[in-house]
Amino acid sequence: MRESRIERRFAALKRAGRAGLVTFVSAGDPDRDTSAALLHGLPAAGADLIELGMPFTDPMADGPAIQAASLRALGAGANMCRTLDLVGGFRAVDDKTPIVLMGYYNPIYIYGPERFLADALSSGVDGLIVVDLPPEEDAELCIPALAAGLHFIRLATPTTDERRLSRVLTNTSGFLYYVSIAGITGARSPELTTVRAAVERLRRHTSLPIAVGFGLKTAAQTAAVAGFADAVVVGSALVDRVAAGLDADGRAGPDLVTDVLGLVSDLAAGVRA
Repeated sequence: MRESRIERRFAALKRAGRAGLVTFVSAGDPDRDTSAALLHGLPAAGADLIELGMPFTDPMADGPAIQAASLRALGAGANMCRTLDLVGGFRAVDDKTPIVLMGYYNPIYIYGPERFLADALSSGVDGLIVVDLPPEEDAELCIPALAAGLHFIRLATPTTDERRLSRVLTNTSGFLYYVSIAGITGARSPELTTVRAAVERLRRHTSLPIAVGFGLKTAAQTAAVAGFADAVVVGSALVDRVAAGLDADGRAGPDLVTDVLGLVSDLAAGVRA
């Protein structure tokens, strides 16, 4: 497989001597046009990689903010076809910024795994994070994804012991996502000394870049984590900012996109500091 956008981006970050900022937004939240405007604006605001959430009715690993974002998107007509169309529209103007689809297997299963992999690849997706497919189910999607040329990114958590870590790392590619807290997204802030120790332990087991996420919301936090991780992932804080920009009828207010991208700029400044 030729060098991917993800590999090129992490190599460029390493040459620059800094960590990357990974931003999460839900596809289609709060509506298709606003979601597209956010997606297109993220790289200029400072996002180095983008995680795009695949809306689902039962996102079990996500906290209230991302659950609400999924429901807003679905209520506005989001589906897998439209999610992939968003990626295709982004790729028409940006062929460098990596995009990782993140979510759950049910929407992929309903769409059809073979069809999904083909359409994801042709739309310009670079990798997948499917949080409810463990290594024991690699034949279901992970191995076909790798064969198709898509990275399959896995999560390691504070409860992942040495024995389990070996299984988690099998067939993982692109980067390893370290979940800095036990629990759902956006629940609380991590204890950074503990997170640093965990990242150091992971480095003894893999040469993959390590991204740290869950509970990181401020520029000060991104700056601290950027001191020892290869990338910092922020999601709930951005989704909260989307929700704050809705009017009384739940529609996107005039400043929503500007406010969200402004937060991304602040977080990126923290990473670059």
